[in-house]
Parts: sequence; structure tokens; C-alpha cells
Amino acid sequence: MRRRMVMSMLTGAILLVSAFLGTGTSAARAAEVPAEFGTDWHDPVTAAPPVGRPHTTPCQVTLADVRFRDFTPYRGAYTPPRGCGEHWSKVVLRLDGKVKGRQYDRLGYLHVGGVEILRTSTPEPSPDGIEWHVEKDVTRYSDTFRRARDVEMLIGNVVDDTYTGVIDVHVTLSFYAGRPADPAPDRVLTLADTSSGTTLTTPRNSERILAEVYATGSGGGCEEFWYLTVPEPAPYSCKADHGPYREVRITVDGRLAGIAAPFPNVWTGGWSNPYLWYVLPAPRAFDVRPVEYDLTPFAGLLNDGRPHRVEVSVAGVPADRPGWSTPVNVLVWQDAHRARVPGALTEDKETDLADSSRFTPGTENRVRTEAGHGLTVSGYLDTSHGRVTTTVTRTLAHTSVHRWTDGETTDGLDARWTDDETVRTAGHGPARTTRTRRTYTMNGATTLGPDGRLRTVLSLGDRASAVVRLGGRRTAWSRMDDTYGGDATYTVDVPREQRHAVGTSAERYRLLGSDGCHDRSLATVQGVLTEDRSRC
Repeated sequence: MRRRMVMSMLTGAILLVSAFLGTGTSAARAAEVPAEFGTDWHDPVTAAPPVGRPHTTPCQVTLADVRFRDFTPYRGAYTPPRGCGEHWSKVVLRLDGKVKGRQYDRLGYLHVGGVEILRTSTPEPSPDGIEWHVEKDVTRYSDTFRRARDVEMLIGNVVDDTYTGVIDVHVTLSFYAGRPADPAPDRVLTLADTSSGTTLTTPRNSERILAEVYATGSGGGCEEFWYLTVPEPAPYSCKADHGPYREVRITVDGRLAGIAAPFPNVWTGGWSNPYLWYVLPAPRAFDVRPVEYDLTPFAGLLNDGRPHRVEVSVAGVPADRPGWSTPVNVLVWQDAHRARVPGALTEDKETDLADSSRFTPGTENRVRTEAGHGLTVSGYLDTSHGRVTTTVTRTLAHTSVHRWTDGETTDGLDARWTDDETVRTAGHGPARTTRTRRTYTMNGATTLGPDGRLRTVLSLGDRASAVVRLGGRRTAWSRMDDTYGGDATYTVDVPREQRHAVGTSAERYRLLGSDGCHDRSLATVQGVLTEDRSRC
């Protein structure tokens, strides 16, 4: 009877993958997969495009070679490469990891000279062991790499008689000599801790300032699943004063300078079901991308040579609740022909914050959330090539419906976040406008049956489009769509060999635009990679 049930689930799982990808899965491939998960599966892989590299021989530097057993950071030293000059057309970070046994997903960071160049999480291992790889273009941190620096890396871990997985990591940087296609920042800065808070001192000739914040809710508490929190009086295990709306804000001297929607990261133990993620992680899980803010409208204020208070906060988090990490890097491009670039902030205007979470009780409880916020900042700089005015407009929106039954034996969410940004630069020559639209989606449910079988069905979307216009004429464009879908079932509260887990997952990553095309689809059944297709 149990065998027929497992095979029935397998058939449904294969149909789900076929429908998700829009392509069929052959009977021959279906016959190759086991009836349920075993003790080993395919190494983790993603459909994201590889980092493009020049056709030249790089210089390579090892940043870390370490085994993480606890919460002790690795500390080492970085020395710039020899034989590749001080300017590089591309700098590529590569992390190679391996782990075996039993272990939770873990979150980690890598700092060089205090600058965070990577935020990552780890896959959960098989008893037989897995290996995985992460690549990242880190050319924008070239200023950091030109001098000897301290290195700090941590993937906090617990190893004991139950959780046996030691996380073995090797990280390198590959340097390709030459000039990058787009000029890298002249300076990469971090915030200084002072008695009045965190401060920033920029060069007095800054003409473009970009802040990046590696914002993640984590730590296993409610803020790891912030998108599921509910307000009073809703009867749910994770509550927040106003519900699930979160907004990452940056201020300069107390004035709101930027807003952003945090990405709803799902780590590899997420949604109570590690079988969803054993081969295909959720979008961005291994390469957490920072939220970015164009602070150029504030450059006239910042360019006075004095420290200014710069602070990051996450709106919507209940007071004193832990769980968010928000390290900040500041990237600065300088005016090569002027020692001081004066200017002024001319506009700093926000819309009223709309944030409504309405609870409806019933056999299936519901919380419907509708929220949004807008901000426009504008300022000018008197540069060596004339007065330049930069205006940044950003609009955020969040809609979601969270539904659950008493005891949370069924728990589901249908959510959508949008983050629209327009940056307009006017001055010498034609006006330049960059419009970026980011959309994140999450739709799924976890159900625990009376027989102890837990099933999670989930789809995730990470989408972005950008258009650059010069004098009204389109000069560049891109469209990215990274979509994941999974369906996995197992028996809870029993040893691994009695879980009888089955599951499918699929990912399609499409990147189209003026720089080319990438379109790759992956699919798995019971940890076996059954599809790997490229369409470009």
C-alpha cells in the first residue's frame, strides 16, 4: 500500500515539474529516479548564469581555507596579487564548499578590510556528503583589493553528536588585468561606529555615492519568516505590531535618504521542508544580493569633509526583536579634476506610509496585507563638467494573503512585493534616466496531515527589468526572471530512514537584454537532476 502511495506521489511530482517548465519529462528519465529520497543526491546547483570572464590568464589569491565547527570567525590576511597590476577588468570570487552528515542551513559572511564582499548560506548535506560552488563578480570592490587587508569570515555552525556536518570552505579571488567596461568605484567605504551612532566621511570631491546593504532576516526566530508575521489579535505563532510589512531604510543626519523592499530570502531548511532545497536552492540563497541606494542627491551635504550620521533600520520589526543583519558598504566615484565638489540637497519628500493588515477569523484564518511607501530625493553638484542634478524616485508596494488553520496544520501565503526606482541625471549633455522595476513573489502552503505526512508546495519569483535612456533614446535594457517551483512530502518526527520523502523541484533563470541572452532550466525528482536545458 505504501509503495503504491509513493509511486502515486512520484507521478504527480513529475507532472508538476513538466507543467512548471513547459516541457515534458521522458518515461526513461522518470524510470531512473528512485521511488523516494535515499542517503545521497545530486550536488546543489542553480540555473543562474556563470560570471563572465575575460579570455586571459588571471592571478589568483586565496582568501580563506577553513573548516567551520562553531561560531569562531576565521581571521586571516589578504595581500594584493603580483603580476596583474592595480587595475582589473574583472575580479571573480569563488567559494568551494563541502559538508557531509547531518547539519542545518547556516548563514555566513566574508569581509576584506571590513568590507562585506559576500553574504551566503549553506545547503543541508546528505549522509554521504555534498559539494557546492558559488561565484560572484566583485570588481566593484577593486579599491579594497589594492592594499593589504585583514580577512574575516564566519559561517556559524554547531557540531555535536547529532549535528555532525563540518562545513569545509575554500575561497579564492581571480584577478584579470585591464580596465573594466564600467569604471569601478574610486573608494569603497564602511561606516564608523561612534558615540552618536554610525558615521560616514566621504571624499570632498565625490560625484556619485551608492550605498549597499546586505539586509537579511535570519537566526531561526520570527524575523527569518517576517513575511508570515501577523498583528494582534490573530492567533498565530509569529506576531508583529503591524503585520508582515518590512522596509529597509537609510537615513543621513536623521533625514530619510532611501527606502527598499527586502528580498524574501528562503534558506535551505525553509518552509519546514529541506527536501525542497537539497539540489536547487531558492533564488539568491547562496549569493545574497544587497539592496542599493543612490545617495548622490546627498553628496552636496556629505562633501564637507566632516563625518555624517548614516543609519540603517528595518521598519516593521517589533521593538527589541533580534534577527536582522544590515551591514553597509558605500561606493564612491570621485571627480578627477576637482578637489572639492560643492552642492546641495534640494528635495527630500516622502508619501504617507500605507500599511494595513486585516485579520478575518474562521475555519481558515486570514490576514490580508496592503502596504506601500514612496520617496523622492533630489540634489545638485557643481562638478568640473558643470552643474549636475540627480533625482531618485522610489515606490514600494506589498500585497499578501496569509491563511492558516487552528494549530497551523495548514499554513499558506500568497505574496507580492514591488520596488520601482527611477534615477534621472541632468546637466551637461542629454539627460540620462534609468528605470528599474523589481518584483518578488511567493505562493505556497505547508500542510501536516493526521498521518504525520508534511507536504509543502511552493513557488518563488525574483524578477527585475531595467531600461536606460539617454536624451529619451533607449541605450540599454535588461529583463531577468528567476522562478523556482517545488513540491515535497515526508513523515515528520521519525528517523531519516523512515521519512519516505518524495519531492520535485524546478528552476528557470532567464536573462535577456542588450548584453545578450541566458535561459537555463533545471528539474529534479527525489534528488536526481532530471533536466538541464539551455535555450539561448
